[in-house]
Amino acid sequence: MATGPAPPKSLRPVWLALFVTGLWSSSWVLIKFGLPTIPALTFAGLRYAGAALVLLPWVLLSAGRRADLARWDRRNWGRVALLGVLYYAVTQGAQFAGLELLPAAAVSLMLNFTPILVALLSAGGRTERPTGRQWWGIAVNLAGVALYFLPVRLTAGQWLGLGIMAVGTLANALSSVLGRQINREAGGDALTITAVSMTMGAALLLLTGVAVQGGVVLGIREWGIVAWLALVNTAVAFTLWNHTLRSLTATESSLINSTMLPQIAVLAWVFLGEEIRGKEGLGLALAVLGVVLVQRR
Repeated sequence: MATGPAPPKSLRPVWLALFVTGLWSSSWVLIKFGLPTIPALTFAGLRYAGAALVLLPWVLLSAGRRADLARWDRRNWGRVALLGVLYYAVTQGAQFAGLELLPAAAVSLMLNFTPILVALLSAGGRTERPTGRQWWGIAVNLAGVALYFLPVRLTAGQWLGLGIMAVGTLANALSSVLGRQINREAGGDALTITAVSMTMGAALLLLTGVAVQGGVVLGIREWGIVAWLALVNTAVAFTLWNHTLRSLTATESSLINSTMLPQIAVLAWVFLGEEIRGKEGLGLALAVLGVVLVQRR
């Protein structure tokens, strides 16, 4: 029996996903506002510990999710703990420390290299080897990064920031590969895996921040920034993003997520006074184009 054309896909999930990326992009400005008075690692630990306290009850109060946790063996718990260390303790700690030393657009550009690293890490696999178009995307992305930073005129602190972000970007790529494996094999929905891994990583990050950078007394302004980042830009934004994943394909979600780089550049220019000149703007555009080519397998 003949069927008519498929109905057009609703644009609602697309707009909702773009709204979430806007929230995530605004986080960079808020972090910059808070860093002069909140030590970077402690700041990151407070943000994700607060978000974990919001998400964890949704897991513990659900009989189905508790049953999933009960079925996890030692290997699953170990992998989820490693995900927490890589994605929250290392990646997010590096992001906050990098923002203390570098412009927001530069930190975003470094993290935007994550899909390139994921493609390279997957090159040794049998099912996810990069295609010819993806190799071209890697080349275009590298050209954009080079155009943004060259000629290199960085201070010692900025070189340190780039080194920190290099570690954070590698950890982000590794956590992306590991997270994909865990979500396929461990059992349990994305909320369960995220809440548990976030709790573990945030605890380590917060303890490390207090031990290395000392305790801190926050004022009303600082607590307001931490609370907004934890509740709205992390817990609520994550929940909304998961909702969009029910309708959007992985490629669509990845491409929408790539819009964060220009969003952050514009927000940093408007609110932080970080000017983007012609060369830097072209470099950012090439970097985004390269990521788009990589993500459209």
